[in-house]
This record gives sequence, C-alpha cells and structure tokens, in this order.
Amino acid sequence: MNRGHAFLATAMLLLAAAPAQAHFLFVHIGPPAEGGRYAEVYFSELADAGDPRFTEKIAHTTLWLQTAPGKFEPLKVHKASDRLRALVPATGNLVVIGHCQYGVLARPNKTPFLLRHFPKAIAGNPDELNRMKPFEKVPLEIVATVEGETIRFAALKDGKPLPKAEFITIDEKLNNVKLPGDDEGKAAWKPPTTGKYSVYIAHTSKANGEVDGKKYEEIRDFATVAFDWPLQRSDADAEAVKLFQEAIAARAMWKDFAGFRADVTASLDGRRFAGVVSVDAKGTVVVLHEDPTQAGADSGWVQEQLESIVLHRGARAGSSNGTQPVLRFADAKTNHPLGRLLIFDGGRFASSYRVKDKQLLVVNRNMGKQNMTLTILDNDKNPEGLFLPRSYTVQYWDAATGDLKRTESIQQRWQRVGTLDLPVQHTVAVGSESGLSVRSFTLSKHELLKK
Repeated sequence: MNRGHAFLATAMLLLAAAPAQAHFLFVHIGPPAEGGRYAEVYFSELADAGDPRFTEKIAHTTLWLQTAPGKFEPLKVHKASDRLRALVPATGNLVVIGHCQYGVLARPNKTPFLLRHFPKAIAGNPDELNRMKPFEKVPLEIVATVEGETIRFAALKDGKPLPKAEFITIDEKLNNVKLPGDDEGKAAWKPPTTGKYSVYIAHTSKANGEVDGKKYEEIRDFATVAFDWPLQRSDADAEAVKLFQEAIAARAMWKDFAGFRADVTASLDGRRFAGVVSVDAKGTVVVLHEDPTQAGADSGWVQEQLESIVLHRGARAGSSNGTQPVLRFADAKTNHPLGRLLIFDGGRFASSYRVKDKQLLVVNRNMGKQNMTLTILDNDKNPEGLFLPRSYTVQYWDAATGDLKRTESIQQRWQRVGTLDLPVQHTVAVGSESGLSVRSFTLSKHELLKK
C-alpha cells in the first residue's frame, strides 16, 4: 500500500497532460443532513471537498438515479461553490451515476485528447444493490457487488467486460491499493476498515474528432465509484450515543411540573391579542381570549406555540421504553462549526443531529413531503448551568425538489419562577414566497399551580 505521494505520482502518470493533476470526478451519497439527503459531485483527489477552481468546468455534469433494477431517473443538479449537489431520497437503496465531458486538452508537443469522466456512488442494502443494473448511457463504468466482507469490481467498456482493467482504491487519507483485473475485467478487495472509499479505472482509445472547435486524437475516460464501508450498519457508536445523551441531559427541563398560568399579550402581524393561558401538569395548554367573541385563529397560534414549548421542556427520559438510542457518526469529520453529525436509527423520521459542547445544535428530519432543519444560534444558561434556547432558525425544504419553502427565525426569553424556567417572550419571523410574517407573545404574572 502506498501513501499519498505515491498516489499523486500514479495519478499524474494517468492524467498526463490534464490540467488538474491527481483530480478525478467523484460522486458520493451523503447521509440525511441539512436540507435533506444529497449526492455531491467533487472534482478532487477523493470523494470529498472539491476544488472550487474547477466547479464551472464540471457544472454541466448530468446525473441519474437508480432505486430499482434498471430504472434510471435524471436528477436535478445544482452548482455550489466547490461541488455539485443533487437531492436524493432520504432512505432506500440508491445508485447515482453521472456523465461529464470535460473537454479537449491540448499541450505543445502532446497528443490532444478528449477527457471524459463517469462518476458513480452506491448506498443501501448490499443484497438489493447487487441487483442493480449497469447504465447503458455511459461508455465506462465500475460495477460493484458485495459478498460478505468482500467487494467485487467489474470494469465495463460499452457494456462489455474490459480485460486487465486496473482498479485503484482511495481511502480518506489518500492511501491507495492497485487491484489488477483479470481477463474479464474483474477484481476483489476487502476494505481494511470502516470509512469512505473511492475506486477508479482509466481507459484510453484512439479516436479523431472535434469538440467546441478543438480537435483531438484520443479519448481518455475515467470511471469512479464511491461508497461508505460497510454499506449498511445497524449498530451504534458508543461515543455518538454518549455525546447525544450528554446533550439531552444538559437541557433545562421542567421537573416536578405541576403547571402554571399567566397573562398573555400578543402581536400577530399587527393584530393585538390579550388573554390568559394555563398549562396543567399533563402539559395541556388552554388559551382564553379577553374577548370571547374574538377567539379563533390568533389564540390557536398562541396555543400551538406554547404546546411546542411545553413539549420540549417537559421532563422525560431519552427513550420512552428505557432502551438505549441507536446513534452513530455519519462521517469522520470532527471540525464542523456546528458539531459532529450523528445518524439516528428508528422513529418515524429519517433523522440526524449535530452536537457540540454538550449542546444539540442541529436537528434534521425528513417528514414525508418536506425536510426540516432546526439550527440553534444561541443558548442561555439557567442557574444550574443547563441550556435554554435563546434564538434559532427552522428551515423547510420540499422533499421532492429541494426547493426552500420557508424559514422561521425564533427568539425566546425565560424567567425563573420557583425552580422552573418559564417562557416570558416568544417571537417568530417567517419568511416565504408570500413575504415576511412576524408574530410574538409575552407572558407575565406567572403563577405556579399546586399539585
């Protein structure tokens, strides 16, 4: 096994006169995260962190999604600063494959050639992925199948086996292994550990042609496949579970809660509202308008917001049945500004979280027709040093298209009453295609109820 410098030397020889030595086109299917689940295309040394200098050159890349054997659907591709992104289903068995005609490269005294890339990624259940089909619209492809701890690769050129193809693996530290293909273009490999891997092959053919007014005498094709190993996990990472439980324990909760009542005044898009609210020991919220004839949507909004606050402050264990949550790290990245990304197994949603400094800073959920991301911007601490949300945002995306539908910005303020931290002020600003809506309520004269 060679280290990074050996990989670079190998890639330079393969790319010859290419302008971006040691760079290939990779696509990787990420975990459910902010905005949903995405396949990301990188022009880089591995399937991560693309090179922004070349984003424009690969912006025309086309991607297709295969979720059932032989059924390919085109994906809508968006250009970001250093990568391309395409929304994919939050769950299920996924194969994403792409086509990018990079262009004709010609250097003095060198053979001009047409450079093409065909990136691919797989994610899901190995048995189901093994049933997926090659894609006839790409001339060079790596087909990967899994048998226990072994992953088998087959190189296809125009749908037929490519004899003696050489597969080169790349891990997250740029270690690489050369796998010589047999007469049928096949090779087998056992990934040494868990992590993100990429594999590529190269093929050069003599051909004369012209693209965008530039003539070429060769076509140089590169195919890649990227995947997380193992492809499917059901176990938990003990450290991930610990981080999550520490964050849950660090939240300020209402213990020995008997309920409270308070006066309420509100401003709802310019409309005034006043009345009385009460919350009983079970968390039931009742809102009474000062003018019973005016009760309706306004009191309903105040009740809905208070019910959410009560739900998140109500004292409860991390699991309703006493079992440990199944969480694991989504990747090896430890330097994200909002903390490690944790994948949660179970429940009604495809969920993930970010935890940092014992704070649950991000919650991501797929809720059928929409994806939601809640991001804490600022927390307060109560006298016991436990966290209370001060300001946060909630964003909603269309789960089918990835379009951002609305953004909510929320501010909350708290007051210590007895041993409880009760809400004093709650403001929600909602931005959407219909404009900006601002609603707020203030509670005063809190009175704790007796058990």
